Amino acid sequence: MGDHQERLVLYAIGDIHGQLEMLRELHRKILRYHRRYYGGWRGRLVYIGDYIDRGPSSRGVIDCVREGVPGFSSVFLRGNHEVMMMHCLETDARDAWLQWVTNGGEETLGSFDYPIGQKGIDRDHLRQCVGADRIDWLSSLRLTYVHADYLFVHAGVRPGVKLEKQREQDLLWIREPFLKSRKDFGHLVVHGHTPVDEPEVLPNRIDIDTGAGFDRKLTALVIDRPADELLEHPVFISAKG
Repeated sequence: MGDHQERLVLYAIGDIHGQLEMLRELHRKILRYHRRYYGGWRGRLVYIGDYIDRGPSSRGVIDCVREGVPGFSSVFLRGNHEVMMMHCLETDARDAWLQWVTNGGEETLGSFDYPIGQKGIDRDHLRQCVGADRIDWLSSLRLTYVHADYLFVHAGVRPGVKLEKQREQDLLWIREPFLKSRKDFGHLVVHGHTPVDEPEVLPNRIDIDTGAGFDRKLTALVIDRPADELLEHPVFISAKG
Protein backbone atom coordinates (compact mmCIF):
# COMPACT_ATOMS: atom_id res chain seq x y z
CA MET A 1 0.00 0.00 0.00
CA GLY A 2 3.02 2.28 -0.15
CA ASP A 3 4.30 4.73 2.41
CA HIS A 4 2.45 4.96 5.73
CA GLN A 5 1.48 8.58 5.03
CA GLU A 6 -0.21 7.59 1.75
CA ARG A 7 -2.42 4.87 3.13
CA LEU A 8 -6.17 5.17 2.85
CA VAL A 9 -8.90 3.80 5.09
CA LEU A 10 -12.47 3.61 3.83
CA TYR A 11 -15.54 3.66 6.04
CA ALA A 12 -18.58 2.38 4.16
CA ILE A 13 -21.77 3.68 5.78
CA GLY A 14 -25.09 1.89 5.37
CA ASP A 15 -28.61 3.21 4.75
CA ILE A 16 -29.20 6.25 6.99
CA HIS A 17 -32.90 6.89 6.29
CA GLY A 18 -33.27 10.26 7.96
CA GLN A 19 -31.61 9.28 11.25
CA LEU A 20 -29.52 12.38 11.87
CA GLU A 21 -28.61 11.62 15.48
CA MET A 22 -27.40 8.13 14.58
CA LEU A 23 -25.33 9.64 11.76
CA ARG A 24 -23.74 12.24 14.00
CA GLU A 25 -22.90 9.60 16.61
CA LEU A 26 -21.43 7.33 13.94
CA HIS A 27 -19.32 10.19 12.59
CA ARG A 28 -18.01 10.82 16.12
CA LYS A 29 -17.17 7.14 16.59
CA ILE A 30 -15.43 6.96 13.22
CA LEU A 31 -13.35 10.03 14.06
CA ARG A 32 -12.27 8.55 17.40
CA TYR A 33 -11.51 5.18 15.83
CA HIS A 34 -9.54 6.72 12.99
CA ARG A 35 -7.44 8.90 15.29
CA ARG A 36 -6.71 5.96 17.56
CA TYR A 37 -5.75 3.38 14.95
CA TYR A 38 -4.89 5.25 11.74
CA GLY A 39 -3.10 8.44 12.68
CA GLY A 40 -1.55 9.89 9.54
CA TRP A 41 -3.69 7.80 7.19
CA ARG A 42 -6.23 9.41 4.90
CA GLY A 43 -9.88 8.62 5.61
CA ARG A 44 -12.74 8.37 3.13
CA LEU A 45 -16.45 7.96 3.86
CA VAL A 46 -18.42 5.95 1.31
CA TYR A 47 -22.16 6.42 1.73
CA ILE A 48 -24.15 3.53 0.29
CA GLY A 49 -27.32 5.56 -0.43
CA ASP A 50 -30.81 5.98 1.07
CA TYR A 51 -30.03 9.09 3.07
CA ILE A 52 -33.72 9.98 3.25
CA ASP A 53 -37.22 8.71 4.17
CA ARG A 54 -38.67 6.93 7.22
CA GLY A 55 -36.60 8.75 9.83
CA PRO A 56 -37.44 12.26 11.10
CA SER A 57 -34.51 14.30 9.76
CA SER A 58 -33.89 13.67 6.06
CA ARG A 59 -33.11 17.33 5.41
CA GLY A 60 -30.62 17.33 8.28
CA VAL A 61 -28.96 14.14 7.02
CA ILE A 62 -28.50 15.58 3.53
CA ASP A 63 -26.96 18.75 4.94
CA CYS A 64 -24.77 16.79 7.36
CA VAL A 65 -23.22 14.49 4.76
CA ARG A 66 -22.73 17.38 2.35
CA GLU A 67 -20.95 19.36 5.05
CA GLY A 68 -18.59 16.44 5.51
CA VAL A 69 -16.31 15.31 8.31
CA PRO A 70 -13.07 17.26 8.87
CA GLY A 71 -10.09 15.47 7.35
CA PHE A 72 -12.17 12.94 5.39
CA SER A 73 -13.12 12.82 1.73
CA SER A 74 -16.56 11.49 0.78
CA VAL A 75 -18.16 9.35 -1.92
CA PHE A 76 -21.93 9.58 -2.29
CA LEU A 77 -23.90 6.75 -3.86
CA ARG A 78 -27.50 6.91 -4.98
CA GLY A 79 -30.21 4.82 -3.34
CA ASN A 80 -33.65 3.90 -4.57
CA HIS A 81 -35.24 6.35 -2.12
CA GLU A 82 -33.33 9.26 -3.65
CA VAL A 83 -34.63 8.16 -7.05
CA MET A 84 -38.22 8.22 -5.81
CA MET A 85 -37.70 11.72 -4.43
CA MET A 86 -36.11 12.94 -7.66
CA HIS A 87 -39.07 11.65 -9.65
CA CYS A 88 -41.39 13.77 -7.50
CA LEU A 89 -39.16 16.80 -8.00
CA GLU A 90 -39.73 16.38 -11.73
CA THR A 91 -43.39 15.37 -12.02
CA ASP A 92 -46.85 15.86 -10.58
CA ALA A 93 -47.85 12.32 -11.53
CA ARG A 94 -49.96 10.90 -8.72
CA ASP A 95 -48.51 7.37 -8.94
CA ALA A 96 -44.93 8.65 -8.50
CA TRP A 97 -45.89 10.69 -5.44
CA LEU A 98 -47.94 7.85 -3.98
CA GLN A 99 -45.03 5.42 -4.34
CA TRP A 100 -42.69 7.81 -2.55
CA VAL A 101 -45.05 8.99 0.20
CA THR A 102 -46.06 5.44 1.14
CA ASN A 103 -42.41 4.35 1.34
CA GLY A 104 -41.25 6.88 3.89
CA GLY A 105 -41.44 10.01 1.78
CA GLU A 106 -44.02 11.67 4.01
CA GLU A 107 -41.39 12.02 6.75
CA THR A 108 -38.99 13.57 4.24
CA LEU A 109 -41.62 16.05 3.08
CA GLY A 110 -42.19 17.01 6.71
CA SER A 111 -38.48 17.63 7.25
CA PHE A 112 -38.60 20.12 4.36
CA ASP A 113 -41.70 21.84 5.79
CA TYR A 114 -43.85 20.58 2.94
CA PRO A 115 -47.34 19.83 4.36
CA ILE A 116 -48.50 17.10 2.00
CA GLY A 117 -51.93 16.98 3.65
CA GLN A 118 -52.50 20.68 2.95
CA LYS A 119 -50.43 21.30 -0.16
CA GLY A 120 -51.11 18.11 -2.09
CA ILE A 121 -48.98 17.38 -5.15
CA ASP A 122 -46.94 20.35 -6.34
CA ARG A 123 -43.46 19.67 -7.70
CA ASP A 124 -42.65 23.38 -8.07
CA HIS A 125 -43.37 24.05 -4.41
CA LEU A 126 -41.38 20.95 -3.45
CA ARG A 127 -38.41 22.22 -5.46
CA GLN A 128 -38.60 25.52 -3.60
CA CYS A 129 -38.68 23.73 -0.25
CA VAL A 130 -35.74 21.46 -1.10
CA GLY A 131 -33.60 24.15 -2.73
CA ALA A 132 -31.50 24.16 -5.88
CA ASP A 133 -28.25 23.24 -4.16
CA ARG A 134 -29.70 20.09 -2.61
CA ILE A 135 -31.38 19.13 -5.88
CA ASP A 136 -28.03 19.49 -7.67
CA TRP A 137 -26.45 17.26 -5.04
CA LEU A 138 -29.16 14.61 -5.41
CA SER A 139 -28.63 14.67 -9.18
CA SER A 140 -24.88 14.15 -8.75
CA LEU A 141 -25.11 10.92 -6.74
CA ARG A 142 -23.27 8.06 -8.41
CA LEU A 143 -24.45 4.50 -8.97
CA THR A 144 -21.24 2.63 -8.16
CA TYR A 145 -17.79 3.16 -6.73
CA VAL A 146 -14.86 0.80 -7.23
CA HIS A 147 -11.83 0.83 -4.96
CA ALA A 148 -9.18 -1.90 -5.33
CA ASP A 149 -11.06 -5.22 -5.06
CA TYR A 150 -14.23 -3.68 -3.61
CA LEU A 151 -17.40 -2.62 -5.40
CA PHE A 152 -19.76 -0.29 -3.55
CA VAL A 153 -23.36 -0.16 -4.75
CA HIS A 154 -26.69 0.51 -3.10
CA ALA A 155 -28.65 -2.72 -3.69
CA GLY A 156 -26.37 -5.13 -5.53
CA VAL A 157 -25.70 -6.42 -9.03
CA ARG A 158 -27.35 -8.88 -11.36
CA PRO A 159 -25.31 -12.12 -11.39
CA GLY A 160 -23.66 -12.95 -14.70
CA VAL A 161 -23.76 -9.37 -16.02
CA LYS A 162 -20.58 -7.31 -16.36
CA LEU A 163 -20.46 -4.18 -14.25
CA GLU A 164 -20.52 -1.86 -17.26
CA LYS A 165 -23.66 -3.65 -18.52
CA GLN A 166 -25.60 -3.51 -15.25
CA ARG A 167 -28.99 -1.77 -15.36
CA GLU A 168 -29.66 1.13 -13.01
CA GLN A 169 -32.86 -0.59 -11.90
CA ASP A 170 -30.85 -3.56 -10.61
CA LEU A 171 -28.12 -1.50 -8.97
CA LEU A 172 -30.77 0.36 -6.96
CA TRP A 173 -33.51 -2.20 -6.38
CA ILE A 174 -32.30 -5.80 -6.81
CA ARG A 175 -32.77 -8.33 -4.04
CA GLU A 176 -33.09 -12.11 -4.45
CA PRO A 177 -31.19 -12.81 -7.68
CA PHE A 178 -28.26 -11.05 -6.06
CA LEU A 179 -28.76 -12.05 -2.43
CA LYS A 180 -29.05 -15.75 -3.24
CA SER A 181 -26.08 -15.83 -5.61
CA ARG A 182 -22.80 -17.37 -4.54
CA LYS A 183 -21.01 -16.28 -7.71
CA ASP A 184 -17.75 -14.38 -7.64
CA PHE A 185 -18.71 -10.88 -8.82
CA GLY A 186 -15.11 -9.92 -9.59
CA HIS A 187 -15.10 -7.64 -6.53
CA LEU A 188 -16.29 -8.00 -2.97
CA VAL A 189 -19.63 -6.18 -3.15
CA VAL A 190 -20.43 -3.84 -0.25
CA HIS A 191 -24.11 -2.91 -0.31
CA GLY A 192 -27.19 -1.94 1.66
CA HIS A 193 -30.89 -1.82 0.66
CA THR A 194 -31.88 -5.09 2.36
CA PRO A 195 -32.11 -4.61 6.15
CA VAL A 196 -30.41 -7.18 8.38
CA ASP A 197 -30.12 -7.32 12.16
CA GLU A 198 -26.33 -7.55 11.98
CA PRO A 199 -23.95 -6.97 9.05
CA GLU A 200 -24.13 -9.97 6.76
CA VAL A 201 -20.69 -11.17 5.69
CA LEU A 202 -20.41 -13.65 2.82
CA PRO A 203 -17.48 -14.53 0.54
CA ASN A 204 -18.87 -12.41 -2.30
CA ARG A 205 -20.73 -9.58 -0.52
CA ILE A 206 -21.25 -7.66 2.74
CA ASP A 207 -24.63 -6.14 3.61
CA ILE A 208 -24.29 -3.08 5.88
CA ASP A 209 -27.94 -1.96 6.07
CA THR A 210 -28.65 -2.66 9.74
CA GLY A 211 -32.10 -1.10 9.90
CA ALA A 212 -31.50 2.53 10.86
CA GLY A 213 -34.72 3.36 9.05
CA PHE A 214 -36.55 1.10 11.49
CA ASP A 215 -34.90 2.64 14.58
CA ARG A 216 -32.32 -0.13 14.92
CA LYS A 217 -28.75 0.95 14.21
CA LEU A 218 -26.50 2.56 11.62
CA THR A 219 -23.33 0.68 10.67
CA ALA A 220 -20.00 1.43 8.99
CA LEU A 221 -17.57 -1.16 7.62
CA VAL A 222 -13.86 -0.38 8.07
CA ILE A 223 -11.83 -1.17 4.94
CA ASP A 224 -8.07 -1.02 5.31
CA ARG A 225 -6.84 -4.18 3.56
CA PRO A 226 -7.50 -6.47 0.56
CA ALA A 227 -10.89 -8.15 0.51
CA ASP A 228 -9.65 -11.68 1.15
CA GLU A 229 -7.91 -10.52 4.34
CA LEU A 230 -10.80 -8.35 5.48
CA LEU A 231 -13.27 -11.24 5.18
CA GLU A 232 -11.32 -13.13 7.85
CA HIS A 233 -11.82 -10.42 10.49
CA PRO A 234 -14.20 -7.64 9.35
CA VAL A 235 -14.50 -4.63 11.63
CA PHE A 236 -17.73 -2.65 12.02
CA ILE A 237 -18.62 0.54 13.87
CA SER A 238 -22.26 1.09 14.82
CA ALA A 239 -24.45 3.78 16.35
CA LYS A 240 -27.93 3.45 17.79
CA GLY A 241 -30.66 6.04 18.24
